[in-house]
Amino acid sequence: MDHEARCAEIAEALLRVVDRQGLEGVSLRSVAAEAGVSMGRVQHYFATKDQMMTHALIYVHRRIYRRVAACLDPRSPRALVRSAIIEMLPLDDERRSEARIAFAFLARSGVDPVFAATLREGYPYHMVFFAQQIRLAQAAGEAHPGLDPEQEAVLLFALTQGLVNPTLIGFHTEETVTQAVDLHLDRIFTAVGPEASTGG
Repeated sequence: MDHEARCAEIAEALLRVVDRQGLEGVSLRSVAAEAGVSMGRVQHYFATKDQMMTHALIYVHRRIYRRVAACLDPRSPRALVRSAIIEMLPLDDERRSEARIAFAFLARSGVDPVFAATLREGYPYHMVFFAQQIRLAQAAGEAHPGLDPEQEAVLLFALTQGLVNPTLIGFHTEETVTQAVDLHLDRIFTAVGPEASTGG
């Protein structure tokens, strides 16, 4: 296997450990065992546990972005925003696993400046995407013209993040969160179509 493929294999193994045991379960030895390779093989690619975890954090973010991008609904700016938000919520086994992993890394970022910096690098992409779609909708007459796209993007990101934890622990149902998303999008977008508040 080439270097990139082996690093991806190790990252996937680390994420499985985190999903089951949290970050406290991560060690060079435990990840090597999960990946089915020797600890020396892991150390060939990652000299320290922290280096390995930082790589895995970047890796899982890219994996999530690819999955979300593959599920985007291109029918309209509203549909794009809605599909992106819904796809980031833990509504199936894969997304629940990703949410557990994300929360483990988020907790660590509160005391680890490297993790915090890595997370901060990813957040602007969400805001840029949301703001861009709102601007496009405004230009097409499909969003309220008086709204500030940047401010609305911050609110959309906050809405998304705020729904993740209650949904993950079973407090919110899928119906509850999709209704909340649609209600908020009704504040922004004016077009009525098959992808509007009915959930398309």
